[in-house]
Amino acid sequence: MGSRLHVLSMKAHPSSHFISRELSWLEFNNRVLSEAVDHKNPLLERVKFFSIVSSNLDEFFEVRVAGLKQQIESDIVERSVDGRTASETFRAVRQKVSEMVALLFRCWREELLPNLAKHDIRFLRPQELSKERLAWIHEYYQQQVRPVLTPLGIDPVHPFPQLLNKSLNIILQLEVTHDGETSKRLAVVQVPQVLPRLVRLPCPEETQEYVFLGHLIGNYLADIFPGTKILGYWHFRVTRNSELYIDEDDVRNLLSAVEQELHNRRKGAAVRLEVDLSTPQEICQYLLENLDLSEADLYRVDGPLNPARLVAICAGDHSPELRDATYVGPTATPLRDVPDMFAAIRQKDILLHHPYETFGSVVDFLEQAARDPHVLAIKQTLYRTGGDARIVGALMSAVRNGKQVTAVTELKARFDEANNILWARRLEEAGVHVVYGMAHHKVHSKMALVVRRDEDRLRRYLHLGTGNYNPSTAKIYTDISLFTARPEFGEDATNLFNLLTGIGHFQGASKLLIAPFTLHEKLMTLIHSETENARAGKPARIIAKMNGLVDREIIEALYSASNAGVEIDLIIRGICCLRPGIPGVSERIRVRSIVGRFLEHSRIYYFGNNGIPLVYVGSADWMPRNLYSRVEVVFPIEDPGLKTRLIEEVLQGQLSDNTKAWLLQSDASYRKVSQGAEAKRNSQVEFMELASPSTRKREVRQQARQKIGLRRASSSSSSSAASSSKRPKAPK
Repeated sequence: MGSRLHVLSMKAHPSSHFISRELSWLEFNNRVLSEAVDHKNPLLERVKFFSIVSSNLDEFFEVRVAGLKQQIESDIVERSVDGRTASETFRAVRQKVSEMVALLFRCWREELLPNLAKHDIRFLRPQELSKERLAWIHEYYQQQVRPVLTPLGIDPVHPFPQLLNKSLNIILQLEVTHDGETSKRLAVVQVPQVLPRLVRLPCPEETQEYVFLGHLIGNYLADIFPGTKILGYWHFRVTRNSELYIDEDDVRNLLSAVEQELHNRRKGAAVRLEVDLSTPQEICQYLLENLDLSEADLYRVDGPLNPARLVAICAGDHSPELRDATYVGPTATPLRDVPDMFAAIRQKDILLHHPYETFGSVVDFLEQAARDPHVLAIKQTLYRTGGDARIVGALMSAVRNGKQVTAVTELKARFDEANNILWARRLEEAGVHVVYGMAHHKVHSKMALVVRRDEDRLRRYLHLGTGNYNPSTAKIYTDISLFTARPEFGEDATNLFNLLTGIGHFQGASKLLIAPFTLHEKLMTLIHSETENARAGKPARIIAKMNGLVDREIIEALYSASNAGVEIDLIIRGICCLRPGIPGVSERIRVRSIVGRFLEHSRIYYFGNNGIPLVYVGSADWMPRNLYSRVEVVFPIEDPGLKTRLIEEVLQGQLSDNTKAWLLQSDASYRKVSQGAEAKRNSQVEFMELASPSTRKREVRQQARQKIGLRRASSSSSSSAASSSKRPKAPK
């Protein structure tokens, strides 16, 4: 109720004070694209970013554009937070995506492709090959490709085929002679998804040469359609609506329902058509009509379709000079050479910063719990595991060792549903008690609870984090982990697990902030408290790091806080619907985004609290889905040393970044932070250096001497934050 009272007391701002969620996301993808264009990045790292941009766009169309098209087709006209109708947003998205696609493939043609060739990584067409290589290609086609191809003629007997989501296809025009009459026909060949999209040619080890599978198949179309004349062929690709539509009120078995929807996803309504640049207009029109799309859904591509598959050239350990230096996060100092993790956690809370400190310690925690004879039970949430053998294996091993094991597995984790179903079944077969969370709410929280009978008493050990239990993504996502044995934390976690696995009502929590129950109200209260401090002339400060900011009520609260005098720094990787730098509204708000080698994923919230700072960490972004439709856990950092580390090392490090940081402008564009005369600061590089065993103690001592004053709220005037184009300073 408290947060609602705060909302009622706040000024409602017009739509011009907000940024479109879809357009903000596209700005984020443009920042990723800038990493592909940046000549300072190693070449193969640029190729990775190039592939990521394409993969991101795929998901954007599968979910966000699909949603826009559904709104357009409905009878209800709704406006987004920035005042646009779905049709207006769709047109703006079309313009932005067209510009992005043009830049993306210009980067490929003019920069990546020729530079790869200089380093003996080439992409060839069959007509460019020698006789020996053509013979090898022919053998490969006969043995590996031809048996899995299915030619699909199109005529009154054979209607236009149902093409799978994101599949690469070839449409060809044929000339067919029958009974002395010649006619033109169309046919389709689907490029098999079971085969690698890049076929590597036999060549010396120091050289990589490839033929695109689509080009290879195109070279043999006459073999697939014998007795016809091939007039032309063109590649195309269809993207479909990939949302799952499950009525949980009318489902007896959620697992079976999700499986059925996964099957339907591959055949959802088409939302985008990509074609080769040279595809004739009449062919494009034919495809659009049969896919029930319009010209606005058509994208002509001057380059390889589905460049996400190009990341295959980065596989292996070749060409180290074209990559970032290998980085392996060390074991965190409190756990280094520690044989008993439980003893270490009993002594004090332990904070890990991934991937700068190894995620292997989290796996070790689970494995030690699985084999420890004093451990009685393990309870864990699993959102995106990646099917890691050690994590899943630890849970299975714990069952074999006689422990009670519960896994709360989220079946509706987008694009990981099939993988989660597979591992849920294997866990069940091994004797793990698997449950699928709460009806109507995805379980997105990251926690593992271990119940152990210590010498003095029964004790609960808890791991809480901002990222998934996935060791693979933990190498490239930045996240925070906390190990604690604080009784209040353990009690809150126990109550939450009981709610997830049983039947009952939320009983509250003394320490953890839990969505959809208490998190939003607490955040509003914390923001309101800073607002009141500023109005009373007290120091007031907010720093929040997250992946996305969309919730309108929180944005309105931040505007009110800024107007009252609160200095606010937001570090938001992706979507931000808040518009900074509006006179009289958001002058004291600065928004930055950091896009670098690692994907920024941790969520950290700092509130000045009149000189006694409060710091929270957790799994939730400030978005309606996280606050109202998911089970999220945000936890306070109570150990003074760990709190200082997060404030002075992590948050201050990112606010000082002038290499990979971008600042959001009041016109919704982003501008790269200018270094000026200041020393170059790359927060991700600095975090790697800080994690090194040889620098950690020295750096901690240096920080203690410097006493960077983030714990003391700023009393600076609004003039210190007048321009969001300037790098924000830490308050002194």
